[in-house]
Amino acid sequence: MKLVTADDPRTIRDWMRLPWSIYRDDPNWIPHLRQDIEKVFDPKRNKLFKGGNARRWVLYDDAGAAIGRVAAFVNPKTARTEERPTGGMGFFECINDRAAATLLLDGARDWLIAQGMQAMDGPINFGEKNMYWGLLIENFTDPPIYGVNYNPPYYRDLLEGYGFKEYYKQLFFKRSMEVKAQPIFHRKYNQLKNDPDFTIRDARGRSVDQLAEDFRTVYNAAWVDHAGFKPMEKAQALKIIRAMKPVMDPRILIWVDHKKKPVAFYISVPELNEIFRHVNGDLNWIGKLKFLWHKWRGTVKTMTGIVFGVAREFQGKGLEGAMIVFAEKIVEQGLYRDTVLTWIGDFNPRMIKVCENLDAVNYRTMATYRYLFDRSLPFNRHPLIEKKDG
Repeated sequence: MKLVTADDPRTIRDWMRLPWSIYRDDPNWIPHLRQDIEKVFDPKRNKLFKGGNARRWVLYDDAGAAIGRVAAFVNPKTARTEERPTGGMGFFECINDRAAATLLLDGARDWLIAQGMQAMDGPINFGEKNMYWGLLIENFTDPPIYGVNYNPPYYRDLLEGYGFKEYYKQLFFKRSMEVKAQPIFHRKYNQLKNDPDFTIRDARGRSVDQLAEDFRTVYNAAWVDHAGFKPMEKAQALKIIRAMKPVMDPRILIWVDHKKKPVAFYISVPELNEIFRHVNGDLNWIGKLKFLWHKWRGTVKTMTGIVFGVAREFQGKGLEGAMIVFAEKIVEQGLYRDTVLTWIGDFNPRMIKVCENLDAVNYRTMATYRYLFDRSLPFNRHPLIEKKDG
């Protein structure tokens, strides 16, 4: 076997196409979009290359066939915020062979050591945590949602056999929108509806600028007190909303206003993999036509909740349940059947409790692993997020 850096047209093509051989007999697999993956490794489009770096490798067998791939990265935003410099490993694909996996992971490890790192997390992304983050460890029967990793069960044995240890679990929750919310949530919804200080609304009629301002208002009120969360600037909020706009359904962007100021949101988008399963991982002109046709046809019946936030002073007052009741109006129109919530770390018990209170079920579990280069050091899991008073 031979490990080769993917840095020319042939090796990059082999790196990109390898998943099609790994998953050729798996009917659940939906390939990531080629265009999305290319963006991750393009220094002109991924700002993390400013101060960071990434490298890819392909593993070939003795006959010259690609049998594995991996990538490693140094994220300048996170590499120095851990107790020790920590890099990333991701986009791991491999045949069921311990020696092949070891060659791939050794390559990532050695490169990260040369970059000054002392540990590596994986499988993760050279980007945000909402995409390509974690290893699937429970529920291999449901198709993956957009941007979420999917892998054979044996990958867990390959990583843990190499020495990776579970840093935290990633819990995905699902809720059938045909199941009516608990009576207490309906009572809270009715209270807010009849209180002149509160308004529950969707995003219809709001401009991109208005949506961006609404988004960052709630974000800053809900998260900036937590370690690592900085206030969101207007430009960043605009970038997020503009990226969402092509797939946005304003009916499933839900806000609660208090005295005309946004204090909570429940942001969902149509589950794009219910369309992308038809484009075979390529949003070229044919793929775009298929996308538009399925969007017009109403193929998508699941919505993915990508973020749920409540301003600190309004937390624990039932706004989450009221927004769920408001979302039930969508079901009455026959537009969506289920909602899937993006992952919540097992280090965040408060948000897990919120999901459980909303009758959502943990239907799929992934894990982020960590590997310490100094094997004599003690291993610590991700610390719990403690609830703050005030």
